[in-house]
Amino acid sequence: MAAAATATTTSLASSAAHRRLRLLPCSRSTASSILRVPNRGCLCPGFPSVLCASSSSPASPQPTAGGGEEGGEEDKGRRLSKQSSWEAKDSEGDDYLYRLGKEADNMNIAVGARSGIVDDLFVGNFLGKDSDIVFDYRQKATRTFEYLQGDYYIAPLFLVTCHIVKNYLAHVLNIKIPLILGIWGGKGQGKTFQTELIFRAMGVEPVIMSAGELESEKAGEPGRLIRDRYRTASQVIQNQGKMSCLMINDLDAGVGRFGNTQMTVNNQIVIGTLMNLADNPTRVSIGQKWRESDITHRVPIIVTGNDFSTLYAPLIRDGRMEKFYWQPDREDIINIVHRMYTKDGLSFEDVSKIVDIFPNQALDFYGALRSRTYDRAILKWVEEIGGHEQLNEKLLKRKKGEELPTFIPPKTTVDALIESGDSLVKEQELIMNSKLSKEYMKNLDD
Repeated sequence: MAAAATATTTSLASSAAHRRLRLLPCSRSTASSILRVPNRGCLCPGFPSVLCASSSSPASPQPTAGGGEEGGEEDKGRRLSKQSSWEAKDSEGDDYLYRLGKEADNMNIAVGARSGIVDDLFVGNFLGKDSDIVFDYRQKATRTFEYLQGDYYIAPLFLVTCHIVKNYLAHVLNIKIPLILGIWGGKGQGKTFQTELIFRAMGVEPVIMSAGELESEKAGEPGRLIRDRYRTASQVIQNQGKMSCLMINDLDAGVGRFGNTQMTVNNQIVIGTLMNLADNPTRVSIGQKWRESDITHRVPIIVTGNDFSTLYAPLIRDGRMEKFYWQPDREDIINIVHRMYTKDGLSFEDVSKIVDIFPNQALDFYGALRSRTYDRAILKWVEEIGGHEQLNEKLLKRKKGEELPTFIPPKTTVDALIESGDSLVKEQELIMNSKLSKEYMKNLDD
């Protein structure tokens, strides 16, 4: 009887112990995973595959048998830190940093402090909910025109101001507004200079490109560069609160067709990129995966050139490009030149006389007149410092604190300007009349 009672007691104790224990499958991987889990429990000596409840931490949750759903959900819910962005999820429940790597070609610093997504603790209202925390530390891609000192003349018919304002009001106006403004005309007529004066007056910080950037040894690189510069201008609007635009100088020199010039893949991509920007100005990709929230600000595009008939016709059609032919008349030329010579003391009548003596000249011709009047004074100054032999020592190798001899600029007079103008006209005629290329290549036809 005593033996039976002992056996019954042992059986009941064993049954109670088994009720408190949870069996795990006897597998090598399960045992190793159990051994790697700290502070979860201890292995029973008599049962290698059974995990006993830890007496030191009774409040610890118990893992389920066989890696069940309860344990899986618990492991999935564990996080390194509530403030860590390594396990942050986006609005769709996906890993945010992994998705960010697929959507952008740079690190998450380009996204900045995004409210509710990355490091929410460090996003304050004083920075804004979507502030770009490193924009000011990147290389400055925009250009300012603080060096343009003086009261210059801006032609009232120049359409840059109207084009910029229309594009910034595109969401209000119920009309079709071309994104691109094409300013074309003769060489040296002040297209770029007048545009820069308007930028300075309006406080616009444009992103400037030249025709030399529209070709590359890598296919597709110029098109990507245009989209990247476009997005940079959009970031200036969004993050700095300043007006910006994209300006491409001498577009026809980069993608125009002249005679038998070869059309490259990059030429086609550049034209296609500009056409796509004109059609979809707020959805611009630089190779990343599309995001629904990736809406780009509408950025006006201004291009200059001499002959837009060399461009691809669908690019310059109405609706995509607003064309403006800039040919300053006599009144515009006199006003512009008079502002240039204001510091020299020339009157409006003096400037009018010079313009009438040299008609049909570009605006840069009248700027070159002033430069030519300095030639004699500069040669005289070179003789005063010791001649041509001493130029290297005086200009580049002078001692610290040693100053150059004072240069006295010549007095600008009407007679001196007329003399310089005659010299420039003779040089122009000599180039047109000589045509030495015919002497070098006599097999060419006229």
